[in-house]
Amino acid sequence: MKIGFLFSGQGAQSVGMGKDLYEAYEEIRNLYEKVQKATGIDVAELTFNSSDEILAQTNNSQITIYTMCLGILEILKANGIEAEEIAGLSLGEYTALTYAGCFDIETGVKLVAKRGEIMEANIPEGNWQMAGILGLPDEEAEKACKNVTKGFVVPANYNCPGQVVAAGSSEGIAELDEKAKALGAKKVSIFNAKGPFHTEKMEKAADILHDELSKINIKMPNIKVYKNLDSKEYTTEDNIVEILTAHTKSPVHFSGIISNMIADGVDTFVEIGPGRVLTSLVKRVSREVKLININSKESLEQAISELKGE
Repeated sequence: MKIGFLFSGQGAQSVGMGKDLYEAYEEIRNLYEKVQKATGIDVAELTFNSSDEILAQTNNSQITIYTMCLGILEILKANGIEAEEIAGLSLGEYTALTYAGCFDIETGVKLVAKRGEIMEANIPEGNWQMAGILGLPDEEAEKACKNVTKGFVVPANYNCPGQVVAAGSSEGIAELDEKAKALGAKKVSIFNAKGPFHTEKMEKAADILHDELSKINIKMPNIKVYKNLDSKEYTTEDNIVEILTAHTKSPVHFSGIISNMIADGVDTFVEIGPGRVLTSLVKRVSREVKLININSKESLEQAISELKGE
């Protein structure tokens, strides 16, 4: 068994996520307290007792998801369960880098809290939407975006084979719906978005984040971590500050990450964090691998039992 951990990204949040874990494990309660001391944010109160609208704000969703994931990792570590390779969707890459020893938890929570603030404060004005293009190869989805003549539209997430998510203005997304279907898309799912994340429109946020990242002593990963930027693993030649800066304004290549992990022998994927989105994406890449979700006390205990072979 070769284990790969996958960490949730923004959008997976829900009010009350991880509450049963928080109540069940002292280690997790201690972690939430540590996060509050480091950031001044009462993550437990925010996660368990706010509203969907409040939690969906970028500055809130990022720190709460990140903290939940770190809490689960505390319990897995205490049970001797570790990954050989790791990755995360967007925000999840920060969880992966924390797990890989690139920075300690206190540094990580401060960085993620700051990242959320920067992104929330620097969303460009406009009516932003996203569109899930289903049933087209990546090249055709890219072509559909390029064929749009009104507004702004570019690919933002390469999720899995046959599923590319584009981000853009409402005007551009409306035209994309027509262009993608003309090229043979089975379906185009349109939804409102907080902002044009992972596109060039986030340039200002990326520049400010670069300044914050430059203040931190970031070490190289001590295990294999895959990058959203190009789906490849980090190497000693990589500049993590520059990669995370570019990551903010560049598309996510999650489909390629999963393919590369499988090619490297990962046969058991453990999704850590709220929801089951990543598991569903892995299924579309391969149905030959084992999939485990951890997003509650019950699923954590079941995962520990399975991974220990009990």
